[in-house]
Parts: sequence; C-alpha cells; structure tokens
Amino acid sequence: MNKVLLIGRLTANPELRYTTSNNAVTTFSIAIDRNFKNEDGNKEADFINIVAWNKKAELIHHYLKKGDRVGIGGRLQVRKYQNERGENRYVTEVVADEVEFLNSKKSGFDEKSPVKSEENQTLEEKVNSNKPYEEFARDHQEEFNYVDDDNSLPF
Repeated sequence: MNKVLLIGRLTANPELRYTTSNNAVTTFSIAIDRNFKNEDGNKEADFINIVAWNKKAELIHHYLKKGDRVGIGGRLQVRKYQNERGENRYVTEVVADEVEFLNSKKSGFDEKSPVKSEENQTLEEKVNSNKPYEEFARDHQEEFNYVDDDNSLPF
C-alpha cells in the first residue's frame, strides 16, 4: 500500500507547465511543521515536493498561492534520471490524487477565486449554491432508495 496524507503550507506559488502531449502538470512544495522543537527551542519543518496533473494541476495553479494551507492525499513516487554529467539522480515526491484547500473561511478567498466564504454570500447565492445537488438528488432518487432485501454486503 502506498498512501500519503499531508497538511502544510505552500512554500512558493505553484508552477504550471504543459507536456509535449499537452497535459498540464504543476509542481510545488509544502512545509510541514514537526511535532517537536530542536535544541534551540525552535520548531523545524519538512519540505515535501508535490506534483499534480491535468485539471487538478490547473486548479492548483489558479487558486493556490504561497502561504496557503493545503491538504494532500496521494502516493509517494521516487524517480531516477541522469544529469548532464551522466550521474544518477533521484527525486522523491508525492503525486497528488486529492487536494483540499484549507484556508480559513474568515479569510475568504482572493478576488480571482469564484468561491466565496459563507459570510460573504448573499441569501440568494446560498440558496442557489445547492441547486446542482438538489437536481442530482432528484434525478437519481431511485438509486438512493435502493434496499438490499437479503441484507448481504457486497464484499
């Protein structure tokens, strides 16, 4: 099993690039405080490299910036390559499968974000924000009302 869960703060703005086959890829690192202090009484941090692909990469690049708090779920990957002198180099990084933006609601989002904190939403915006969910539930009501007659589990 290869599963990594991390919470930290971005150390720099995410970089967005495109591969030759036009797949979006973004790389960034997050700082994660350690649970203890060093001999000087200061907290230390670990800096973890993250890579995300495709639509997730574009969203990260667009909505996250240096200092933002983020939760990452993914897998650990170690890559090997040769530098220009022919020496083997290894890169350890987390490939992000899930990304959760963890900035507090009090701070809201910056002006480029279409998402508003609940405090800044009008009543009409709050009501309309649930419409897609209501429509989905109405359209899939039969699936939600499924009853297993023999009470067996699927696994």
